[in-house]
Amino acid sequence: MKNRCIEWCSFAMLALPVGSAIAQPNWAPSKPVRMIVPVSGTTNDVIAREVASRLGPVLGQPVVVENRPGAGGNIGADLAAKAPADGHTILVGYNGPIAINRSLFERMPFDPLKDFVPISLAVTAPQYLVVSPTLRINTVRGLVDYATKHPGQLSYGSIGPGSASHLTMEMFKAAAHVDMVHVSYKGSGAVITDLVAGNVKVAFLVPGNVQQFVKDARLKVIATSGAQRFRSTPDVPTLQEAGYPGFIATSWVGFLAPANTPKPIVARYHTEITRILNAPDVKQKLQGMEFEVVASNPEQFEEWIRADAARWEKVVRSANVKLE
Repeated sequence: MKNRCIEWCSFAMLALPVGSAIAQPNWAPSKPVRMIVPVSGTTNDVIAREVASRLGPVLGQPVVVENRPGAGGNIGADLAAKAPADGHTILVGYNGPIAINRSLFERMPFDPLKDFVPISLAVTAPQYLVVSPTLRINTVRGLVDYATKHPGQLSYGSIGPGSASHLTMEMFKAAAHVDMVHVSYKGSGAVITDLVAGNVKVAFLVPGNVQQFVKDARLKVIATSGAQRFRSTPDVPTLQEAGYPGFIATSWVGFLAPANTPKPIVARYHTEITRILNAPDVKQKLQGMEFEVVASNPEQFEEWIRADAARWEKVVRSANVKLE
C-alpha cells in the first residue's frame, strides 16, 4: 500500500499548478551553471539539454551540460555532491547513483541521501518485461512455466551489472522462484540486438528503448513493472496484475543540488525547471520518448528517493549483488 501511495502521490503532481508548493524567489546565478549528467548518450542527456537550453535564458546565465560518466553514475554524482552549494551546480540524477548504488557498492564516495537536496522528480518510466520472438512465449505465466521447467537454461540480458535492468530481473526471479542466467551488456543497444537475434531470451528495458522494436514485431512485451498500465501499451498488464502483488520497479530522472544549497536557490530552480517540464511542447516531446512527466516538488522527490532506495536495498541484499 505504501508503494502504491508513493507512486500515486508522484503522478498526482501532474494536477498541481506549477510553483504552487513553493514561492518564486528572485535569486539568479552570477556565472554559468554546470548541469552534470553522470552518464553519456542516454535519455538523461536529452532531458538535461532540453531543460538547460530553456533554463539559461530565464536565469540570465548559460547552463552548460557536462557528461561525467563512470562507476554506475558515481563519478558525476560525486563531482556534483562536492561542488560549492551556491546554486552554480545541478545534478541530473537517476535511480542508479541516487537510490541503488548506496546498497550496491562496498564504498561510496558520497552519501546520496545526505549530500544532495532534491529539486524535482522530472520524469518516470516503468520497465517492460520483453522476450525474444524466438522464445514463442506471450505471457508472464508462460515465461515462468518455461523457466521452471528449464532451470538455469534461460538467459536474460541487462544494460550492466547493478543497473535497474539487472536488479529488476533479480526481483522478478525471486518473486517467481525461477533461475535464469544473467548476461551483462554495455548499454541497451547491445541487449536489444541479441534479444532480436535470440542470443538472449528476456530482459527488462525502459519503454523508450524498445517501443519501436515492439511495433515492428521484433520483440514482445508481456508485462510492465509500473504501478499501473503504461499509457502507450494499455493492453499490456502490470506484473501486479500478472500475479505478483507489490511488484514495482520504476526508472526515473530528477534534478538535485549539493546539500546546504540555500532554500531560495532551490526554490528558484524548482519553479523554473517544473515550468519548463510542464510546457506543452516539452511535455509532448518527453511523452514521445515514453516518459511520464511528474515535475514534483522537493519534498515529494525526497520521499520518492527514500522509498526507492529502500526498495532497491531489499533487492540487492536478496540477490547478494555487490560491486567494487
